[in-house]
Amino acid sequence: MTVYLVGAGPGDPGLLTVRGSDVLRRADVVVHDRLADPVLLDLAPEAAERIDVGKNPGGPVDQEAINDLLVTHGHAGRLVVRLKGGDPFVFGRGGEEALALAAAGVRFEVVPGVTSAVAVPAYAGVPVTHRGLSTSFTVVTGHSRASVDRDTNWEALAQAGGTIVVLMGVAHRGEIATRLMAGGLGPATPVAAVHWGSRPEQLSIRTTLAALGEIPLAPPATLVIGPVAGLDLGWYEQLPLFGKRVVVTRAREQASTLSASLRNLGARPIEVPVIRIDKPADRGADLDRAAAGLRNGDYQWVAFTSANAVKPFLGRLHDARDFGAARLAAIGPGTAEALASWGLRADLIPERYVAEGLLDVFPDAPPGGGRVLIPRAAEARDVLPRGLEARGWRLDVVEAYRTVAGSPEPEVLDAAAAADAICFTASSTVTRYLELAAGRALPPVVACIGPVTEATALDAGIEVTAVAGEHTIDGLIDALCGVFSDRP
Repeated sequence: MTVYLVGAGPGDPGLLTVRGSDVLRRADVVVHDRLADPVLLDLAPEAAERIDVGKNPGGPVDQEAINDLLVTHGHAGRLVVRLKGGDPFVFGRGGEEALALAAAGVRFEVVPGVTSAVAVPAYAGVPVTHRGLSTSFTVVTGHSRASVDRDTNWEALAQAGGTIVVLMGVAHRGEIATRLMAGGLGPATPVAAVHWGSRPEQLSIRTTLAALGEIPLAPPATLVIGPVAGLDLGWYEQLPLFGKRVVVTRAREQASTLSASLRNLGARPIEVPVIRIDKPADRGADLDRAAAGLRNGDYQWVAFTSANAVKPFLGRLHDARDFGAARLAAIGPGTAEALASWGLRADLIPERYVAEGLLDVFPDAPPGGGRVLIPRAAEARDVLPRGLEARGWRLDVVEAYRTVAGSPEPEVLDAAAAADAICFTASSTVTRYLELAAGRALPPVVACIGPVTEATALDAGIEVTAVAGEHTIDGLIDALCGVFSDRP
């Protein structure tokens, strides 16, 4: 097997390379440091061993132990991913790990990452080169006393021209500025200091070389020194949900779409899976019978009121031919997309994505009646079945799945209570969250995906801030953006 030295990028999980994602998804062991976003660990198989070797600034660095760990797992024939912030070969000590692996006869591969030296300035709106201002840039570390006092000729750097990017230099920034000014850079030289670059916690501070030592600044931070730091082409911190911590209450299997949309708008999703999608109580016996009935031509319609019901039912069919002449109804675009992923197109989608909306557009039963199959959640409302029966349809309502309580860790629930907003995507997420939160405060902004979920929240005494106009994930995101556009 191979040990992969993978660069995770500077913080935004979206900057992981395709190759990095590929090897993570196949990993047996993931050895990670503190600068790799924890969400990347979810890419690894559930059974993969995850080993945290994070190093805190100023603390002991036991690189030998990390090297030994990689060699041991490599010799054991496991696929090992050494996940490192930024790029493994840019101040990441990846070279030392590669040397140790080579000496031990362990095969390794380097998967480059997006280095913070260029990505963090870009997220702060600072190009490291710019026509008329800088035709070069130098990347240097200011981490250790030796790098400041002896290893780097700061005066020569000042005279070389171009942009200077300093990584890990927060503790010695005052001395670095003094040395650069001694080399000829003017006190008014622009500086951009970016804390937690490319993350929702990003903070960009504009200052000058003379004032650099006095500004409050905590690690990790990237310093960009030179005329380009006077440019402000900021975009990341202008995103509509930048810096907002938003609680996602969906089941873990469903959370990724909403979480990804929130990240794309600058938010920090806090995933609190208060529900879990479970198998039906009869382990699928009724689904099996319904699938056999469909193949026999027993149904004129199959109505899906949730995307969660699609996979449990369709997984029991041979292919689309099993539907015969039966038509398909989907309660909304999310459910229709789930059907489309199986190569099926919904014949009926209402304008209002609730059971009442589907009932409004559903045809009456033909003379002599007909049958409708509804695979659904065990806890679903009976609005649609009652309404269809009133229109002359005979129904088979089949339990396709159950929603049961999740078990988020107490610290996750604590983080949720301190968030800026919470999203409820179903009535079950409201009731389960309140059960699990155990008296913790709700975030100040409460957003619901639709009126049914809103009604459940209101009945529970929750003040709802926003309801999605279109009852979809995109509509929920739009509602959140509308709230925060009116708030600081």
